[in-house]
Amino acid sequence: MVAPLRRVLVKRPDEAFGAADPEHWHYTARPLLDAARREHDAFVELLREDGCEIIYHESAPPDCADAIFTHDPAIVTDAGAIMLGMGKPARADEPAALAHMFSKMGVPILDSLRGEARAEGGDLLWLDPETLAVGLGSRTNEAGLHQLEQALESLGVALVPVPLPELDDALACLHLMSCISLVDDDLAVVFLPLLPGQFVRLLEQRGCHFVEVPEKELATMGPNVLAVGPRDCIMLQGNPITQRRLRTAGCRVRTYAGDEISLKAEGGATCLTRPILREV
Repeated sequence: MVAPLRRVLVKRPDEAFGAADPEHWHYTARPLLDAARREHDAFVELLREDGCEIIYHESAPPDCADAIFTHDPAIVTDAGAIMLGMGKPARADEPAALAHMFSKMGVPILDSLRGEARAEGGDLLWLDPETLAVGLGSRTNEAGLHQLEQALESLGVALVPVPLPELDDALACLHLMSCISLVDDDLAVVFLPLLPGQFVRLLEQRGCHFVEVPEKELATMGPNVLAVGPRDCIMLQGNPITQRRLRTAGCRVRTYAGDEISLKAEGGATCLTRPILREV
């Protein structure tokens, strides 16, 4: 999650994003397409500044507004990608479309979730190369957890289930990475009230320190921070307290404007990227 990011897949906002029905997609308002594209271009430029190779997703479903959030339909391992099963029904076609894009890129497909198994990338947090935390909630279910265990068994990866709070709104999304992001092997940005105590204690036992996000910065995605390298991160602007605490912890922090691509569509910096290669 924190090694230098070298190759990343993104999706520039398209007509489907600009025409998104807020009620159907659970957005706070319809995005303004021209403004969204300017925001996304500026966000991508931050990645380029760090030497990331940018690949644009050209195979996304044409009617899927959420395809901009390339992080969710897959997880990438050293052996290849595992295509997931989307917990949001409107995103059901995204894994197959992303698998087609991976094929064009030469990324092997290690496995795919089947049947009623559901898991989204925002619920999958690598604690180290052999340990994957899996948020169980509205978007990732027990069947998804079990199939991921089977898919990762040959790679020696252990899975840590992390129960997430239940939401009253069935369309709302609370991913694990809505609550926590790693910015170094021993440093996490967290909103502690939404994380189960057992998981917090596990992180502490692993020597992890916390940059705590205040409650007023949860809605502006303070915990959703993308590490482009150890203690080198990108986050949504408008979270000054979290930003200051990150810098106090020795992090380089850059921010992006995301009124259209993040705040309206409820997806932060990690959601907008699908890391393909990190320099280990």
